[in-house]
Amino acid sequence: MLRWLIRLVVLVILVVAVALVSFIMLPGERIAGIAADQIAKATGRTVEMEGDTTVSFYPILGVSTGRTTVSNADWSDNGPMFVADSFKVGVDPIGLIKGSIRITGLEAVNPDILLERSKDGRLNWELNVEGVAPSGQGGAEQPARSDQLALTLDRALITGASLRYVDGQAGTETTVNDIDLDLRWPSYTGEATFDVSLNPAGEQVNLNGTVARLDQLIEGELSAVSVQAGTRGGEIAFDGRVSSRPSLAGNLRADLSSTSRFLASLGLDAVELPEGLGRTAEMRGELTVTEGPVIALRNMTATLDQNTLTGGMDITLGGDRPRVTAQLNAGALDLSALDPKSGGESDAAASGTAVDTGWSETPIDASALGLADAEIALSAESLDLGTFKFGGARILTTVDRSRAVFALNELSGYGGRVSGEFVANNRNGLSVGGDMTARNIDMEALLTDAAGITRFATDGNVTLDFLGVGQSVHAIMNSLRGSVSVSTGKGVISGIDLDRLMRAGDVSGGTTVFDEMSASFDIEDGNMRGDDLSMSMPLAKATGEGRIGLGARDLNYTFTPSLLEGESRKGLAIPVRIKGPWADPKIYPDIEAAIDLNFKEEKEELEKKAREEVDKEINKLVEKELGVTVEEGQSVEDAIRDEAEGALKKELLKLFE
Repeated sequence: MLRWLIRLVVLVILVVAVALVSFIMLPGERIAGIAADQIAKATGRTVEMEGDTTVSFYPILGVSTGRTTVSNADWSDNGPMFVADSFKVGVDPIGLIKGSIRITGLEAVNPDILLERSKDGRLNWELNVEGVAPSGQGGAEQPARSDQLALTLDRALITGASLRYVDGQAGTETTVNDIDLDLRWPSYTGEATFDVSLNPAGEQVNLNGTVARLDQLIEGELSAVSVQAGTRGGEIAFDGRVSSRPSLAGNLRADLSSTSRFLASLGLDAVELPEGLGRTAEMRGELTVTEGPVIALRNMTATLDQNTLTGGMDITLGGDRPRVTAQLNAGALDLSALDPKSGGESDAAASGTAVDTGWSETPIDASALGLADAEIALSAESLDLGTFKFGGARILTTVDRSRAVFALNELSGYGGRVSGEFVANNRNGLSVGGDMTARNIDMEALLTDAAGITRFATDGNVTLDFLGVGQSVHAIMNSLRGSVSVSTGKGVISGIDLDRLMRAGDVSGGTTVFDEMSASFDIEDGNMRGDDLSMSMPLAKATGEGRIGLGARDLNYTFTPSLLEGESRKGLAIPVRIKGPWADPKIYPDIEAAIDLNFKEEKEELEKKAREEVDKEINKLVEKELGVTVEEGQSVEDAIRDEAEGALKKELLKLFE
């Protein structure tokens, strides 16, 4: 028995020795051919290895070739799936003979890699899956089955790769160059780790992570994945499950120190976001990606600069522009950076005098309106827009081809509520417009924030429609057109006591109390003009007309109060001019206009008497100096003319004597 056992061992050793010697004696081209045939048999793809082929035997069995090509799926006409300038591979010879591939090392130089999804959903990286319909399900007569690819990879190094992704369903094509990959996959059914470096836009991006079951990912199934992507602009990380279709679900984390730089490093359009919208950003949420592709974020918490938002959103890709649908909630929302502040706000504290240098002429970059189409519902406990500050807000924002409409479903502030819509359109240059109504508004607080006007205190209603065009606040304010109407209840005007003015001519200050006021204005070229202001006071009434310069930030308005009949012999009206810059307007009575209004008859009578007295004096002078008698009802000119004609007649008659 022992003898037969010894003979059997010796026989096995001889067989193995002969096999190894035979394999070693094969030329490099033959070994490369065997490897190519085995890979083709396992994957269903043709493999071609060109150029000189060299073989190494120690410490591993390895093959080095020149140009290497792996064919694409038979349904594609976009060329091979893989082409490299050179290719090195180390294999386990025993596994190779048995029909499995245990790659101990792989290196590819300057490969061009094509990943492709057909219009019917088939994927060119799904290898050796037989009987599978494009939807992923087997046909009625032939059930789906997969022949497992018996492949392991101790380590793969790819340098200078170019990756092209063609999506037949979306009609898009994406190319990324200068990719370096370090992949370790020691067990076909085990975990794979990867470290990728790429440079899509002149700045290095690093990706690293693990795939729990790379075999399942290759075969179109789900696998647990953990991946991190980092640039000098920040880092994003994902932990969840991924399929190569593509689809994924898991937890997403983002920590961006510079959102603009992070997007630019990925080759995306880098827009300098206003502060409050994510110049720096931290985000946590549940991420899913489905066919479309559609990116969904749920249970999201995002900190954008000083603002924190919660809620969810869907982002649909594949069209001309991404489409965003979102429901967001915020506490105190600070968007004051969206207000391009003027460079001419009053600063009496700094200089001791009011200074107004006009609206800002800094160009407004509204390119962010074209990044995506959107429908975003936003709720906030308070809203700070810089110039204007509001309480609770519910705003629906719709963006379509660089035109944004902000529907004010609820906007409380200044003691009342604002409704309507605001539009920003950047399709052919920037324009802004709106149609809004404000009710029960604290006019003193509103005018103080809007124009620095602090002398008008009352509650009222305002309706406004407007349109302005330009790339700066200065240009927009000087181009405004539209209309505005105002109506108020009781209120106070500070800086002048109209009653004291009309009774005593005193313009030294004080306050005017009124019962109600209404006015309407037309807006053209940045100027508000109106002539129908009406105000009622306890002992007087008032009208007003003139211009309010929205672009020039000045006033030229005449306010005319008049005492009611019965308070004096007749109603007394004294026009008050309000003229000058918003920051420091001058208020003074227009005496000449007051005389015209109140003493027109007396003025005409005085002028008549003055003319008569002048005429008498002139007549006396003419009679004395010229000897001309001015008859009653005759003018001096006529008397002189008649006297001259008489003298000429006498001289002519003398000629005939």
